[in-house]
Amino acid sequence: MSESKKKAVPCASSSLCPKFEAAMKLLSKRWVGLIISQLLEGKTRFSEIESSIPISGKLLSERLKDLEEAGIVERNVYPETPVRIEYVLTEKGRALKPVIKAIEQWAQTWADEKGFSD
Repeated sequence: MSESKKKAVPCASSSLCPKFEAAMKLLSKRWVGLIISQLLEGKTRFSEIESSIPISGKLLSERLKDLEEAGIVERNVYPETPVRIEYVLTEKGRALKPVIKAIEQWAQTWADEKGFSD
């Protein structure tokens, strides 16, 4: 079906749809929720985050960069020897705490080890 022939999805608010879609696009990327969850728990070093979830260093680096560009994570570099880099949630990132906690609770209630089944 061509773009012009697709039916418009009704929204409660015309300004909500693009914002909601943008948020879901970022938050639904693989590992993003777990990365934010680890940062909420106080893990700030790359190695701490990497060792707490089964993610490759390359992908973790990409996701942290995505979150930094979105203004959710701040990267702090300390000029020590060796250089120390820490990641912290910004105010925007910390505002995700109730969202992440609600998703965790929902998943505990409804998901099984394989995900979701009928």
